[in-house]
Amino acid sequence: MKYCLLLIALAVGLAFKVPQPPADTRPNIVWITCEDMSPEHLASYGSKLTRTPHTDRLAAEGIKYTNIFSTSGVCAPSRSSLITGMYQTSIGTHNMRTLALSANAKDDYPAGFVPYSAVLPQGVKCFSEYLREAGYYCTNNVKQDYQFEAPVTAWDESSPRAHWRNSTKTKEGRKPFFAIFNFITTHESQVWSREKEPLLVRPEDVVVPPYYPDTPKVRHDIARHQSNVMRMDAQVGEVLKQLEEDGLLDNTIVFFYSDHGDGLPFVKRELYDRGLKAPLIVRFPDKRAAGTSDNQLISFVDFAPTALSLAGLPIPKHMQGQAFLGEHKGKAPRRYIYAARDRMDSEIDRVRAVRDQRYKYIRNYQPEKPFYQDIKYRLQQPGMQDIIRLRDEGKLNRTQMRWFQTKPREELYDCQADPMELTNLADQPDMQTKLNELRKKMDEWQQRYGDYGAMPEMDMVRKWWGTSDLSKGAPVTATPVVQQKEGRVAIQSATPGASIGYRFTNSGPWSVYNKPFGMEGDSLYIIAHRIGYSPSGIKAEKLAR
Repeated sequence: MKYCLLLIALAVGLAFKVPQPPADTRPNIVWITCEDMSPEHLASYGSKLTRTPHTDRLAAEGIKYTNIFSTSGVCAPSRSSLITGMYQTSIGTHNMRTLALSANAKDDYPAGFVPYSAVLPQGVKCFSEYLREAGYYCTNNVKQDYQFEAPVTAWDESSPRAHWRNSTKTKEGRKPFFAIFNFITTHESQVWSREKEPLLVRPEDVVVPPYYPDTPKVRHDIARHQSNVMRMDAQVGEVLKQLEEDGLLDNTIVFFYSDHGDGLPFVKRELYDRGLKAPLIVRFPDKRAAGTSDNQLISFVDFAPTALSLAGLPIPKHMQGQAFLGEHKGKAPRRYIYAARDRMDSEIDRVRAVRDQRYKYIRNYQPEKPFYQDIKYRLQQPGMQDIIRLRDEGKLNRTQMRWFQTKPREELYDCQADPMELTNLADQPDMQTKLNELRKKMDEWQQRYGDYGAMPEMDMVRKWWGTSDLSKGAPVTATPVVQQKEGRVAIQSATPGASIGYRFTNSGPWSVYNKPFGMEGDSLYIIAHRIGYSPSGIKAEKLAR
């Protein structure tokens, strides 16, 4: 009898069960990034000195990409390409450091420099904003460094505490998330700032490249950098551990990459492979293609469209990269990657590069200048100080002195036969066909997307701000206006291309406004911000209920 009553109760319960919305099965996406690190320092990419078990695990369970290139050999221009899916030269984010860091940093900029936030073309957003509009919880821990001030709509959180764990569950469950964790452990500065930490790699075991003098300080810097790689690998392991603890690794796509090549002298800031080439490992929840390598050419401008593609979202037409994974993967792999070097801190230069699977073409617009730039920040490296001392003493050999000589107008390298790009083939008769091909591709790239590098930097800012007097500062985004009708709220800003954020309390994340919504309280807080302009400021609005 009790068994029959139980069956009846179950049947009644099932009959009157409230229908539940379908679970959100979109994947979570985590980007683990490090700084200033070339791929060859990871064991999975062939290092015999460094022990990197956590990135090794990712490579064993994922896809290892071997031809990934940043759009610049330095962080901020490359990060602007990562966050927008556009070449920095096409949007005016090509000069290294546009936002002054402090009043004490004036010597790090050329005379007449005025700090600015790059004014992006109308309608260009941080790609994380598109993910947020689609319902993703987006966090950035913590570096932005995009050459512009990101609007509040770019992230749910961007702070040292930002984490997917801070997302609150709703009746539909936890939102899918996109989370970035950026580790500075391998950054150029850590070569000298971690001096008191014990080395994990012996200086006598490192390989000194031919463009360096073999001195104890140079060996020590290389060993320090490789030791930092091992410490960074442990941080990668911590993120993977947290995903496993939360039961999320089986529904999360994990990217690991660095923001460009090594942070060592004559590497960082350069357009040679050692400055541009980065590692990339992608692990899927189902471990598809686990343990494989992929050698297709991929540029940093491809990362933003790929993230949207993996989330099942359309790729905005203004993006200049192509997805290499996901629903909107490009029909054919790219044949060329492009890169640029412009002002680096106080030093002005203009260099462009294009590379196919084998050959690299470099165009120097100021060949009267040496390859070397006297960048004060870099002089803090002990090995760099040794290089300068030996230069001044006349003790560098021909290969080591090349850095301090003037540049040719054009460079051409066989990156397979000459991976350190030491032998310029531009004048070789049998290389003229390849030279002309890559020269033409460079011209086509600049014509297609434009190149702000041809314009003096402050003239570019004057054009954006619409004034010859830069002391007036950037234009201000128009204060948004609220319209209330039949219990719904519409918001607009008179500034074209502005992002609009709103919230019902004067704290917490800003929601991204893209269409009218229902009222959820008595007050509304709103802000508008076109990237490159000053934000409107927060406006409080009383809601009529």
